[in-house]
Amino acid sequence: MILSLRPPHRDIGRRAPSLPTLLLSAGLAGIGVESAKAQTAPAASQQQEAAAPPTDLIRQREQELQAAREQQQKAAELQAKLKADIAAIGQDRGKLNQQLIDIAARVRGVETKIDDAEGRLRPLDAREREIRASLDSRRGEIAEVLAALQRAGRRAPPALLVRPEDALQSLRTAMLLGSVVPDMRARAEKLVGDLSELVNLRKAISTERDQLALDRDKLKEEQTRLTSFTGERQRQLTAVEKDIDAENARAIALARQVDSLQGLVAKMEQESKAAAKATQTANLQGAPADLANGKPNVEALKNAGRMAPAIAFASAKGMLALPVNGIRLRNYGVADGVGGAEKGMSVATRAGAQVTTPCDGWVVYSGPFRSYGQLLILNAGGGYHVLIAGMERISVNIGQFVLAGEPIAVMGSTSRMASVFAANASQPVLYIEFRKDGTPIDPGPWWAANEGEKVRG
Repeated sequence: MILSLRPPHRDIGRRAPSLPTLLLSAGLAGIGVESAKAQTAPAASQQQEAAAPPTDLIRQREQELQAAREQQQKAAELQAKLKADIAAIGQDRGKLNQQLIDIAARVRGVETKIDDAEGRLRPLDAREREIRASLDSRRGEIAEVLAALQRAGRRAPPALLVRPEDALQSLRTAMLLGSVVPDMRARAEKLVGDLSELVNLRKAISTERDQLALDRDKLKEEQTRLTSFTGERQRQLTAVEKDIDAENARAIALARQVDSLQGLVAKMEQESKAAAKATQTANLQGAPADLANGKPNVEALKNAGRMAPAIAFASAKGMLALPVNGIRLRNYGVADGVGGAEKGMSVATRAGAQVTTPCDGWVVYSGPFRSYGQLLILNAGGGYHVLIAGMERISVNIGQFVLAGEPIAVMGSTSRMASVFAANASQPVLYIEFRKDGTPIDPGPWWAANEGEKVRG
C-alpha cells in the first residue's frame, strides 16, 4: 500500500513567494540596480557618448549650446533690468539706500531658507544611509531565504512509502519549514517596511533638493542685483569724494603703526581726515533725542535718506539684528583659550554670506588689520564703536554713513581670522565687538530676541 502524504511545507512554500518576500526581492533588486547605476554613471555616460552616432552627438551639443544661450540671454535681461532700475533711481540717495537694505534683507532671507533646507536634509540623508547599510548587510540572508522559499514552492512532494523512516524524514522536514517560514515572513515584512520608508525618504530628499536648487538660483540672482546696486552706491560716493582711494591707502598705513584695536580707533580718529570728520559728525549728531515717553523714535528708521542715526545707540538695546546669519561660537566674557576672556563674540557663517551693519553709524576704518582679516569700525555716536572683522571683502569706505541693515561686506569660504577667534578654521567666522569710550562691552543686551524686533532701515 502506498500513501501520498503532503507535508505542511508545500502550502507554506506556495504562499510565501506571493507575499512581501516577492516584493522584497523586487525592491532589493531595484536598489542594487540603482546603486550600480549611480556608481557606473560617469563611465557609462562616457561609453555611451563614445559609441553614440554622430547625429546624436550633434543633437546633444546643440541642446547644450541652446541651454547656454538661454542662460546667457537670461543674464543679459537681468543686467538690462538692473541698469533700468538704477537709472530710475538716479541720484536719489534715499531710494538707493532703501533698495540696498531691501535686497540685503532678501539675500539673508534666502540664506536662512537654504540653511534650514540643508538642516532638514542632513537627518534624511543619514537615515537613508542607515537603511541602505541595513539592507546591504542582510542581502546574503535575504537571497538565501528567497531561494529556499522558491525551491519549496516549485518542488512536488514525494510519494512516501509506508516505511517509517520515509514518513519520519518528511514530517521532520515539514516541521522544520513550518517553524522557519513564519520567521522569514516576519523578517520579510520588516524589510518591506524598510523599503517603503526608503522610498518615502528618497521622495522627501528629492523634494528638498529641488527646493534647495531653486533657492540657490534665487540667491545668485539677488546677489547679482546687490552687487550692481552696491557698485552704483560706491560709484556715486566716489564721484563726490575724489580722495577716497588716497584716504584708504592712508588708513592702511596708519593701521600698520598700531598693535591694538583701541590704538587703531584712536589713531584713525586723530590722524585720518575722513575718520576725524566722521567722528566729529558723530559727536554732534550721534545721540538724537528720544521721545518724551523714553522710547526711541522707531519711525525715524523709515527715512532711508537720513544722514544721522535714527536711534541713539544706547537706546537700541534689544533691537539690533546680528550682522550675519550663522551659529554663535563664542560669546563675550567666556575664556578665550589663552588665559583671558573674549572681548567680543564670534559667529560661524556659510561661505559667501552677506554681512549687514547692525546699526546706523559712520565708517572710521575699512581694511585689513593684523590677525583680524578685513576689519570694519563704525562710530555709532555717543562714545560707542562697533567693530566687525573676518570678512573677505568690504564694500563701504572710510567717512561713509551707513544705515542699519545696509550691506557692508561679504564673507569668504574659510576663516580669515587667527585661530584664537575661530573654533573651526575651515569655516568663515565673523567677529563682533562693541566698545564704549574705548572699553569693550557685552553686545548681548543689544541683540533682538526675534525677527520682528530687529532694527532695519
